[in-house]
Amino acid sequence: MTRPITLLLAALALVLPLSLLAGRVWIDPTAPLGPEASLILAELRLPRALLAVLIGAGLGASGAAMQGYLRNPLADPGLFGIAPGAALGAVLSFWTGWASTGWALPAFALIGAAGAMFLLTLIAGRQGGVVLFTLAGMMIASLAGALMSLAISLSPTPFAMSEIVTWLMGALTDRSWREVWIAAPLTLAGIGVLQAAGRGLDALTLGEAAARSLGMDPRRLQVLLVLGVGLTVGGGVAVAGIIGFVGLMVPHFVRRFTDGRPSHLILPSALAGALLVLVADCLCRILPLAGGELRLGIALSLLGAPFFLNLLLRLRRELV
Repeated sequence: MTRPITLLLAALALVLPLSLLAGRVWIDPTAPLGPEASLILAELRLPRALLAVLIGAGLGASGAAMQGYLRNPLADPGLFGIAPGAALGAVLSFWTGWASTGWALPAFALIGAAGAMFLLTLIAGRQGGVVLFTLAGMMIASLAGALMSLAISLSPTPFAMSEIVTWLMGALTDRSWREVWIAAPLTLAGIGVLQAAGRGLDALTLGEAAARSLGMDPRRLQVLLVLGVGLTVGGGVAVAGIIGFVGLMVPHFVRRFTDGRPSHLILPSALAGALLVLVADCLCRILPLAGGELRLGIALSLLGAPFFLNLLLRLRRELV
């Protein structure tokens, strides 16, 4: 186990218990737990904290894999169009009224993510290169965004429109163990698939031609990327809405502590993403806002946008 992984695991082991104490009702760890505090911990804060860890891990791992595959430090999981596809599926569940029915909301979102994955592999084709793959992802993201706007504008009731807009902001409020059981297998399987793509990503750093000469199968690598990002990002969007910038920021935080090889970046990025989302969700819970809790997606966007701007300015200076 490498040093960054050890340090990140230690940080998570420290922050996770502390996150259970924070909230509108503070829990004193030195006092005996009453029945209400036990209920809050077991049914509200523990599943919410685990969900933050899972979603952050999935976004961090997929961001590291995508930046390695596209060889672009500005790449983000949303670029493949899978997150917008999952969001479109969830929006349709609100639009049709199925969202209030049992597991319909996450099921619609996962169907949307699967549809985006299928469309992406279909357009990219068997011999599609990185450029065609990227353009196909951008097209799917644009199409999903346009269809979401259309669904919102044609929303059958103002209540449905409000539900759609609120859900798209991304949050972990009122999530339960049900969402954990949905996200956990998808996220863990997705991270495993992305880790399996690590050797191909390492070879790709030498260029596509050199990677092919080393035996890298571009089609297999694309399938692993689509499947891994689809499982991690689709599973996260299905239970929490759209949470951006984690996959963009986290690989930059941990890259300096690794040797830079994509295969060595995926697991540390997963742990750092888990830590980032967990801390951000704690801050959302404890910030005193008159209008209610700050949405997690908004908080991370407020953090990610300046980071993205700084990254762009740094790249521009390097090009001059």
